[in-house]
Amino acid sequence: MSALIEFTEKGLYCRQGDFYIDPWLPVDKAVITHAHSDHARWGNKYYLCQTLTKPILQARLGEGIYESVAYNVPVFINGVRISFHPSGHVIGAAQVRIAYNDDVWVVSGDYKTADDGISGKFEAVPCRVFITESTFGLPIYRWKPQVEIYDTMRNWVQQNIDNNINSVLLAYSLGKAQRVMNALAPLGKKFYVHGAVWNMHQALLEAGVPLPPAEKITFETSKEILKGSIIIAPPGAEGTPWMRKLDPYATGVCSGWMQVRGNVRRRNPGAGFVLSDHADWDGLLEAVKATGAEKVYVTHGFQAAFSRYLNEIGIDSGEVKTAFGNEEELELKAEETI
Repeated sequence: MSALIEFTEKGLYCRQGDFYIDPWLPVDKAVITHAHSDHARWGNKYYLCQTLTKPILQARLGEGIYESVAYNVPVFINGVRISFHPSGHVIGAAQVRIAYNDDVWVVSGDYKTADDGISGKFEAVPCRVFITESTFGLPIYRWKPQVEIYDTMRNWVQQNIDNNINSVLLAYSLGKAQRVMNALAPLGKKFYVHGAVWNMHQALLEAGVPLPPAEKITFETSKEILKGSIIIAPPGAEGTPWMRKLDPYATGVCSGWMQVRGNVRRRNPGAGFVLSDHADWDGLLEAVKATGAEKVYVTHGFQAAFSRYLNEIGIDSGEVKTAFGNEEELELKAEETI
């Protein structure tokens, strides 16, 4: 049986359909799992994506030929059946199911198995071959229940409010920022946001995604108005002149990397919240087993360790090197341009 996906210098290629999935070099036909910049890059002639990913791609990449389809609705390219299925990663994110001549492969993109209430619940898709990420593919990465993380975050913000200190939460403009707003909405406070977060917020609101109201921080925004506020900014804003008018403030870093104490010490935030849009170790194992795949390819992250463990427990696995996984660096660049 010939492979449905080939690992090429331009990305994951389906020869039968003549399209790429999340290519890292420009191609004619690109099928996109989600709009983070390590998976959705500029320069492709045609983009196919899930419905809610389309407005985000348009906001980030500008004019182009975009076609979108809802979850679980099949489309065909050169006889290859393609469908998008919830990955739970961020709003609009999807796994891509590819079927041809009774063979089924699934490309996960990035995913998390915990339901955050806004990104769609991860759907295990049965397949013969599963291509999985492994961003947090080590046993040390095990997330606390989301409700516990949200409670801790709300308590920290409320303490800052009581002390007339601004709460600045550093979170990616796509995905993390929306989760933070959703988590803190019960406090009933107005959100003030960095321009990059604002642009994503507006694109999602216009697409019909229900989100709390937010106001963009501009040069005219006074320090008095901000006092005791909840402010959401991308990680790239940390240490920049933009932060000056936010004084007095405490900083909260929202990232799965906060699980490791060394990262917390290096960042030295006021608070570190272990909040990730990726599956933890247990979530990765749960997802892989749920697909029933007879072959698993492990991409970006701790692929060597995760692939080795899968083989040890009897799941045939191999490593694949890709250009994915530079999410932090590329997201910072994306946020600088929108």
